[in-house]
Amino acid sequence: MLDSGLNKLYIYKVKICGQYFNRNIIEHIDKTVEEHPEISRRVLSRQICEMLNWRSANGKWQEGGCRKALAKLNQKGILHLPVIQKEYSFQKRSNKPVEISVADISCSIEELGVIELKAITNRRSNEAKIWKSLMDNYHYLGSGRICGAQIRYLINTSNYGYIGGLSFSSGQFALTDRDSYIGWSERARRENLKYVVLNNRFLIVPKVRVKNLASHILSKSIEVLAEDWLRRYKVRPLVVETFVNPREYTGTSYKAANWKRVGKSSGRRDGIEKEIYLYGLVRNWRKRLCDASEVKLCEQQISEEPSNWAQEEFGRTRIEDERIKKRLYEVAESFYNRPLANIPEACGSQAKSKGAYRLFSNKKVTMEVILTPHTESTIGRIRNYKVVLAPQDTTTLNYSTHPATEALGPINHQDHDAMGMILHDTIAFSEDGTPLGVLDGQCWVRDKEQRGKSQRRKSLPVENKESYKWLRSFQKLKDIQKHCPETMLISIADREADIYELFLEASLPTPKGTGGQAVQENMPKLLVRMTKARNRKVRQTVAGTSEPGGDKDIEATEHLWEFMERQPLSGTLKIHIPKREGRSAGDAIVDVRFSQVRINPPQNTAYPVLENFWAVYLVETDKTASAVEWMLLTTVPIDSFEDAKKCIEWYSGRWAIELYHRTLKSGCRIKDRQLGTASNLQTCLGVDMVVAWRIYHLTMLGREVPNHPCTVFFEDVEWKALCCYFYKTRIPPSEPPTLLEATRMVGSIGGHLGRKADGMPGTQCIWRGLQRLDTAVEMYIIFTGEPQPKIRSSYPEALTYMDDNRPP
Repeated sequence: MLDSGLNKLYIYKVKICGQYFNRNIIEHIDKTVEEHPEISRRVLSRQICEMLNWRSANGKWQEGGCRKALAKLNQKGILHLPVIQKEYSFQKRSNKPVEISVADISCSIEELGVIELKAITNRRSNEAKIWKSLMDNYHYLGSGRICGAQIRYLINTSNYGYIGGLSFSSGQFALTDRDSYIGWSERARRENLKYVVLNNRFLIVPKVRVKNLASHILSKSIEVLAEDWLRRYKVRPLVVETFVNPREYTGTSYKAANWKRVGKSSGRRDGIEKEIYLYGLVRNWRKRLCDASEVKLCEQQISEEPSNWAQEEFGRTRIEDERIKKRLYEVAESFYNRPLANIPEACGSQAKSKGAYRLFSNKKVTMEVILTPHTESTIGRIRNYKVVLAPQDTTTLNYSTHPATEALGPINHQDHDAMGMILHDTIAFSEDGTPLGVLDGQCWVRDKEQRGKSQRRKSLPVENKESYKWLRSFQKLKDIQKHCPETMLISIADREADIYELFLEASLPTPKGTGGQAVQENMPKLLVRMTKARNRKVRQTVAGTSEPGGDKDIEATEHLWEFMERQPLSGTLKIHIPKREGRSAGDAIVDVRFSQVRINPPQNTAYPVLENFWAVYLVETDKTASAVEWMLLTTVPIDSFEDAKKCIEWYSGRWAIELYHRTLKSGCRIKDRQLGTASNLQTCLGVDMVVAWRIYHLTMLGREVPNHPCTVFFEDVEWKALCCYFYKTRIPPSEPPTLLEATRMVGSIGGHLGRKADGMPGTQCIWRGLQRLDTAVEMYIIFTGEPQPKIRSSYPEALTYMDDNRPP
């Protein structure tokens, strides 16, 4: 988790043994040890448990876990604890084992008399000594050392006395075959491991030869174990596990007692792969063990203060293994420093490359696991803005050049053989076009056998259609909106999102008796460009005559496009149109009309009429074949031409997500990834999406806050190396350049000419420049002995600066 000898002043929050230790707690422990150097760790752990109210399930202080956590903190150099006392008073007591003899017995179970399992309640009792003596004398593992929660039993018979013993303790932390059989997720395993009990000793003295005795005792132990464990630890176990050494035993008694073999252990300790057996104590034990609490957005804590941008973006990841998290940070930084490189080239060594491949093949690490903490960091940036645009779009990832990759699917029409994956994502942008982060990412592979499904799409529910991606992204945005109550999020989509179910998802409820007024909820807004091919119908009220006996008001329907063409012209606007097929990039003069509309549901459906929607219709005044004609449907109220103009500007910002896709595909070269399976590619894609965002963010931030110091993105050694490389000098400037100057220098070494008409460098020049800068930094460190860069993040500082110093 933390490097040995790490200065405690940099500690933000560390999670050890399931408990968080922040800077205040660590300082309190150091102060206590300094004022009372004679204090024992036992007394210290009791004080900490009381301070944190750290209790076990049975209500007692979690002193054992606390002492273990203190030992780990001391080992890492975060704490300096008192020296362990070498001798305790209880160790001076005599603890000699009791000699016990067991007669040769060969009879039936009935002849043994009453068989009783006698629980040992005191480790210094005579029964405890007898149990230890039996194990040391007859069990091939001996009595050993049983740690943590435990219960030991002596097997007593009324006619022959003690003939053996058993012991149970806490379940094993992780077993691949067991966890796979249960169906455990990482979180479910950590939360429900307390319901697993391990049978780590089972002995019937070899002199006792009684048919069916072993399975009988196992069944008897199961009957009493749950209640005894509940009484002692206030937790009722759900399953019992055990290991059988195949070199010593065949597991016949466990099989006879209906225990189920579920696989083998890894054999790390002694090199012997032991067979794993499980016995469920309740009927639905597997389902109950898989139940886990859901960690919602922004509920996960960062375990320690971020020291670089990767740790800030991924620090809240739901990965419990700190080694995997550290590897994720390293891979993300390597990909960012060399975005055009393949994995071995970006990682820089065989060991790091192997670690990256293992990371992407780890089942615990998925695209969702990687993007979720980044989304939570993005929420923090979103809160600095009043309006945030969230365009969503779909793109294809073609991996046809890697035919050996498994589990890919078709990405185009039936007559095309291209193979790959589909990516649908939602990116957050400020109104000025600065990317704030990835809000949602969906990646899937189409089934080859499902080709032609679009022909029967009308008979399928929306949940079974690929178009459900639009609804899912909007639902994710609704969850994010709850954490940004002061920010208006606007989901923007193109004509493919002209789906009635999506409009229903975005509509506000209008209870009866409110006069058609919607209930104001903290929901994101929707802005969708409609398709003329669908030309939905709108409902309008036609007033009747006022004469006696005249017609009453009636409901009439009309096609949306014809209805909007009849609306009065509200104004004329000049908009910029990017390059598209049949037309080069340029400006267009459009006429703008707007109106509130009520959309009729599709035929043969029970959907309600859409209320509280507004349509903005704009058509280019120059009537040509490639003339602009947009119909925008939104839940943002449009009351004036300025509102309509703002809505059009928002939709024009949708093209920023296409530039992001270009950065992702060309800048990060995701199509060149060779990882063997589609699942591994999706995991790697999660890292590449965050890296592409950061490159894009650097490009746009240089335009938005040009006068801010470049230390927002570059550490000292980096901007010094950049200046020396750019100006061809050995002496860097005394002050860091501005972000505008640094961005231009990076773009220049990436191929940007910097002429007056060229404008600011784009993402392509930036990612090329970053790759060359990485080499320059390495050489600068070699020649000057400067420390390695950590790329400290200053996003909160930069965003505050942007609010106060945004250029006109």
